[in-house]
Amino acid sequence: MSIWKKQHEVGSSKLAATHEWPSQINTFQIFTLQTLNFSCHLTPNSLIPFHFDPRSTKSSCMASFRSRSLPFASSRLMQSTNPVHSGAVEGVGGNILRRFRSIITTEERVQKLEKEGTHILQEEIANIRQAFTAAKDKFLKIPDALKEMPKLDPKGIYVNKNLRLDNIQVYGFDYDYTLAHYSAHLQCLIYDMAKEYLVNELRYPCSCLKFKYDNSFPIRGLYYDKLKGCLMKLDFFGSIEPGGCYFGRRKLTRSEIDNLYGTRHIGRDQARGLVGLMDFFCFSEACLIADIVQHFVDAKLEFDPSYVYQDVNQAIQHVHRSGLVHRGILSDPQKYLVKNGQLLRFLRMLREKGKKLFLLTNSPFYFVDGGMRFMLQDSLGDQDSWRELFDVVIAKANKPQFYTSEHPFRCYDVEKDTLAFTKVDTFLPNKIYYQGCLKAFLKITKWNGPEVMYFGDHLFSDLRGPSKSGWRTAAIVHELENEIRIQNEDGYRFEQMEAMAKLHIIQELLGKLHSAVGKGDECEEYTSLLQDLNNERQKARQTMKDMFNRSFGATFLTDTGQESAFSYDIHQYADVYTSKPENFLFYCPEAWLHVPYDIKIMPHHVKVSSSLFSR
Repeated sequence: MSIWKKQHEVGSSKLAATHEWPSQINTFQIFTLQTLNFSCHLTPNSLIPFHFDPRSTKSSCMASFRSRSLPFASSRLMQSTNPVHSGAVEGVGGNILRRFRSIITTEERVQKLEKEGTHILQEEIANIRQAFTAAKDKFLKIPDALKEMPKLDPKGIYVNKNLRLDNIQVYGFDYDYTLAHYSAHLQCLIYDMAKEYLVNELRYPCSCLKFKYDNSFPIRGLYYDKLKGCLMKLDFFGSIEPGGCYFGRRKLTRSEIDNLYGTRHIGRDQARGLVGLMDFFCFSEACLIADIVQHFVDAKLEFDPSYVYQDVNQAIQHVHRSGLVHRGILSDPQKYLVKNGQLLRFLRMLREKGKKLFLLTNSPFYFVDGGMRFMLQDSLGDQDSWRELFDVVIAKANKPQFYTSEHPFRCYDVEKDTLAFTKVDTFLPNKIYYQGCLKAFLKITKWNGPEVMYFGDHLFSDLRGPSKSGWRTAAIVHELENEIRIQNEDGYRFEQMEAMAKLHIIQELLGKLHSAVGKGDECEEYTSLLQDLNNERQKARQTMKDMFNRSFGATFLTDTGQESAFSYDIHQYADVYTSKPENFLFYCPEAWLHVPYDIKIMPHHVKVSSSLFSR
């Protein structure tokens, strides 16, 4: 407006002599002309008297602002309001009436575009609503569609990276939860021993002794936040699962998660700062952490979540390192160990094919020896020893440091329970070795990385080191067999596949709806459809979760059907994965194991194509 004021002062005498300013032109009209890019071309000499309706100009200006919410018309609108393209200004002395008519034409165009945009928007919402209705009708056809989907093998080998078994000459094994199969009673034993240590040694309240292990609460692959005290499940990309974040035994709402973390997406880097509970022994640890936190909350006691983890982890480690759990298992092997004749068949088959075998475990030898004798006693002959199945037996290996340290091997005297002082530069038959490191192991055996495959249950302690060192890796995930059996059940295949199909289709429709409707353009039809889609999506998510674990859902999947963070780690560090080592009995030792061509991320997941419901 200062430009207009200056121009008016300079040319006031000339204007007074030739024209009279119309009273209708006011400050708002001048500002409006500036907004529409006419002020830079208008001078006092070019102005002529005319009747100017401020309401018309204002509506034209506001229409130009409203037009920004119509993406499909933005380019046409910009052309119509630009004086260069519209011909509204043709230099000094141009006809202002023609300019004014251009403004009116622009307003008419904007109104027309707004009407067209509203009509197109309503039509798009109606189409999405129609697609949603059609999809709900097709959900009824799911039982027929499921007949075309093959069932998966609970004892199958699932491949992340192509693997030729004929290239594998050396097979290595962990012991606990790899060669040794344990019953569900073991978690209760570890839990009870750890809580007693907390009370007796770390002076936790005696009321903690009343805690009972809840096998329905934890799953493998959870994360504990030592700073905030939350036990959570993450998805493949490091986001907190909305229905899988607990403070103690109380599930946090989505808003509580947002308030606590600012965002659900923790991300890979920040997630590494959390404590991962990855092996089978972590079930009791996760449950005890949650119970301790809940106890402190209920008792209104102040506590530091990092101390809770430190103390519980110390208790769990003490149970193992002190030998308490080992002696407890061997005192009643019938209760805690599962006999396994198939394991012996597998190991013997490898020996007959000329393969080399080694055992590499953190457990002490007496515990491994007692367990192997019990598990194989019905299959081994009286004169046979399980030790004859292995070329090398290494106990108390101290993984994962074994893969990075330079600690020497020590020969263990079974009879005297002592370690020899002589240097180990070769592995002798029927001898037991303690400690050591990967560097020395490769130097002694001359076994090259790619020809070695190592089996283990702990992704970090067992498999990450070998994977980075060039060994091929096989993850043993015992719960995999049960989850696949659930997937194969008719009840699951109907309920779960219906939920997954609904979720995939609803997600697609929600994407289309959000793309069609911009911010500020919401209408009643949009709000109604959005609510219906979200309600249907929430039902599908809850159905998917309840089929596995009421607290955290499936081990490999989130409630949305995406892969979990545990799946990410399996994908990273395991070339193949299966529920038991002896599942390899069902495959030829010269087999080529290939990644399925149609996998999403995890090859054992059932793929539900929306095309099944479009017929």
